[in-house]
Amino acid sequence: MSDPQYDVAVLGAGNAALSAALSAQENGAKVVVIEAAPLDEAGGNSRYTAGAIRFAHDGLDDLKTVLDLTQDEIDNADFGTYTSDQFYDDLFRLTQFRSDPDKSELLVTKSLETVQWMKSRGVKFQPSYGRQAFKVDGKFRFWGGLCVETWGGGEGLIELETKAAKENGIDILYETRGVSLLYDEQKVTGIRVKHKGQLRDINVKCVVLASGGFEANTEMRTRYLGPGWEFAKVRGTRFNMGAGITMALDIGAMPHGNWSGCHAVGWDLNAPETGDLAVGDNFQKHSYPLGIMVNATGKRFVDEAADFRNYTYAKYGRDILQQPGMMAWQVFDQKVTSMLRDEYRIKEVTKVTANTIEELALKLEGVNPEEFIKTVKAYNEAVQTDVPFNPAVLDGRGAPGLETPRANWANKLDKPPYEAYGITCGITFTFGGLRTNDDGAVMDTELNAIPGLYAAGELVGGLFSFNYPGGTGLMSGAILGRLAGASAAAHVKAG
Repeated sequence: MSDPQYDVAVLGAGNAALSAALSAQENGAKVVVIEAAPLDEAGGNSRYTAGAIRFAHDGLDDLKTVLDLTQDEIDNADFGTYTSDQFYDDLFRLTQFRSDPDKSELLVTKSLETVQWMKSRGVKFQPSYGRQAFKVDGKFRFWGGLCVETWGGGEGLIELETKAAKENGIDILYETRGVSLLYDEQKVTGIRVKHKGQLRDINVKCVVLASGGFEANTEMRTRYLGPGWEFAKVRGTRFNMGAGITMALDIGAMPHGNWSGCHAVGWDLNAPETGDLAVGDNFQKHSYPLGIMVNATGKRFVDEAADFRNYTYAKYGRDILQQPGMMAWQVFDQKVTSMLRDEYRIKEVTKVTANTIEELALKLEGVNPEEFIKTVKAYNEAVQTDVPFNPAVLDGRGAPGLETPRANWANKLDKPPYEAYGITCGITFTFGGLRTNDDGAVMDTELNAIPGLYAAGELVGGLFSFNYPGGTGLMSGAILGRLAGASAAAHVKAG
């Protein structure tokens, strides 16, 4: 490990980190990326995502600046619009109006131009047909404000961003863990790292922290999220241990945001402790609005169809963790099984089938069979069959009058064979982190910028609380990364 002269060190190698590195590089800085993971696990949580990315757009003309669409695709799809006002409404509604106003404005107003910038740096995008569209009257119709994903999902995103970084002279040090910031009580002067047991100081003019939250750290999860969170599965990388947050707090950085909150979803009951790149994001089970979810008592515990999946999935993981045994089962019949997402068809799945509800009740491990049968009977009787079923809109076909009413997409469970999938809680990322200013600089506890220290991605607090609109993780990471990288380069130039 030689020690050439670098201007900026970026901690992490996910989407936010690589966006910061590319931004600093294009603004004239010599950049090194420091990644705790080995090459075959590098890329942070970004590598495990499905690649959905949320941005404001006014329709086809805007989308053509991001997507290379054929005429057939244009003719056979209704991409719709997703205005800035809709983006603001979704963000504030889901975070209960606790999203930092400045960060929210940055996210919404810079979203389209940042996706265009990502494309200019080699990232490819495609329409999200398989995950975000249903065919209605012969045309694909996208729902929930999302119609675009990165080519190749998270794997493709990291592959292309890493390729761009290396082609532009950015060094990436793998298996190199950040230990502490070099700080002279006035400014950050570098970062101390550990590589294969050896400590080394990397002296730079700026450090950008983009190493994720603390979701893989069982101690921090339990301390901040609460009892029981040590048992949650980790959807992504095992390397997001909160190191960047901790080293910043150690020099007086200001904590910010929803420290007891996180993004957590329904995840396969028998998935491994942390993410598996061979399976990627496919342990998730996100077609629950088409069926019902029951807990160990045999009862439903959430409205599976309160809103589009994009607006509920990130909070339902917490609800599942709070159930007896920290588990639940999703149940479907043959009217909808053809509509289930591809993740239900992987070989690593916890699944049972049966030809009757009574037979299925005995196969749902850990579930009270008698109560489950009662739940299905009551649910079937409550379904509003006179309202048309339309999965591409909030159709109002509910099941009212139940202990846990249902708002949309209700279908009787009456067409066997029945399928059920066992799930638990999978944590994606934590919401608490560091306070940054409008330039992406980390603030101290007196709300002054710490010279030479910037942050981006999951470890920036204040953007999300309680819940999260799907696709804003990658979007915010790229926006905050691009900002932090440009600001770091400007700091270098200013001397």
